[in-house]
Order: sequence, then C-alpha cells, then structure tokens
Amino acid sequence: MGLFTRLLALVMVLLTTACSTPTPPQGTTVVENFNVQRFAGRWYEIARLDHPFERGLDRVSATYTLNPDNSITVINRGYNADRGMWQSIDGTALFTGSPTRGALKVSFFGPFYGGYNILYLDQDYRLAVICGPDRSYLWLLARAPVITPQQKQQLLDSAARQGFKTGDLLWVRQP
Repeated sequence: MGLFTRLLALVMVLLTTACSTPTPPQGTTVVENFNVQRFAGRWYEIARLDHPFERGLDRVSATYTLNPDNSITVINRGYNADRGMWQSIDGTALFTGSPTRGALKVSFFGPFYGGYNILYLDQDYRLAVICGPDRSYLWLLARAPVITPQQKQQLLDSAARQGFKTGDLLWVRQP
C-alpha cells in the first residue's frame, strides 16, 4: 500500500471516529430523567482514574454552562503544584440522544469527541459518577470540595455497581 493510500485511510478513520456517536461502556447504565439545568454549575473532582491529561493536577473542578443551542460549555480547571500555576481547558458537550438522558459526547480538540456518561446522580444533584467512552475513565464529582464519609461510600458503591475498579481511584486534593 502506498503512502498516499495509507494517509487517505488514516484520514478516513479519523473522520469516521470524529463524527461517530460515542456509546457508554458495555454493562453501564446512564442516568434517565436527567435535568441539565440542575446539573449545570460547578462540580469538584473528588476522585478519578489516573490519565495523562490531568496528571499532577489538584483542586480540580468542572463548570458546566448550558448554551441557547442546547450545547454545554465545559471548563475543566486544576492546580499544577509542580508548575505553581492553574491550568484550564474549555470544551463543548453535546447530547448523543435525548437531553433527558445522561449520555453526552465532549470535545476539547476540534471535531474529536469522546463519550461522557453520567452514571449516577443523587436526587439533590450534589454527587455524580461520570465515565468516559470506556472503563479507563471515571470521575467522582461533588458540589462541595470536601464530602462526608457516607457520601464517599455512596459514590464508591455506585461506581462499583457499574463495574469499575474503585481501588484504582486517585483521590484529588481539594482545599
């Protein structure tokens, strides 16, 4: 296969992936009767599975703002103590189906989207379990930077019921 043919094949794969609709990981269930207005606002990252794009960050938060076109602006922010600076990235989330279902896709880089699935919300929208397109991405979020032991257990139990290895979680330092 020539270089041009290989490049064309790579571009086609990337375009197909960028335009596809991510699905939740097999064996997980996303939140139904989701209310994006209640979900909007600031959430604090309590724990996450480690991954390179958040490595070394503490005091991490995510702020979600609903836009008039039903897209959601996402601002992720964290403090990098090694560099002595705040780091942030802006993205856009879109529903992959009904806006009353917690299945979204999010992009921080152009047309490339990844799954963003809300697996658990407590009835007051104070605690959330979120996963990405597969089981290597998991976030435990709360409206407050510090949670009670009971709230922590509630999040852990929810993630474990969805089949995640909660022993691998990295607990985020919050102020």
